[in-house]
Amino acid sequence: MKATEMILSTDPFVVRREARWGDCDPAGVVYTGRFTDYLLGAVALYTEHLGEGRRLGEAHGVGTPCRGMSFDFTGTLWPGDVVHIACSVGALRTRSFDIQVRASRPDGSPVFSAVFSPICVRLDARVGTAVPASLRAVLLRHGAQAQEG
Repeated sequence: MKATEMILSTDPFVVRREARWGDCDPAGVVYTGRFTDYLLGAVALYTEHLGEGRRLGEAHGVGTPCRGMSFDFTGTLWPGDVVHIACSVGALRTRSFDIQVRASRPDGSPVFSAVFSPICVRLDARVGTAVPASLRAVLLRHGAQAQEG
């Protein structure tokens, strides 16, 4: 079985994903909800890259569960279609940050854009905490835009 997801490049960070028949509704179009899987897969690979092979938060002593995510759907996919998912660091706040995602076909036509927002939590108590200085440095080095809040 061939892989449905692979890293195409690390600068910029782009994941190649192929739509599978099982991702589709009876009409043969990829279910909107499957785009969440595509997003989470790409974000996991990106944050592991930022964490230099380790989970990003754990590499800096915190958990990083999802605080929120948003999507803007602009295209459809069919079985066998390929989508390139580009990830970058966006806003950096006191306790959370954003991963910006742009998904497009290989010809550049857009499929979706999204924002995935992890929040830092203490590992011992599962309460929000400030982004550790070491993690903040990594995010800033990768283009994060510091914001208030």
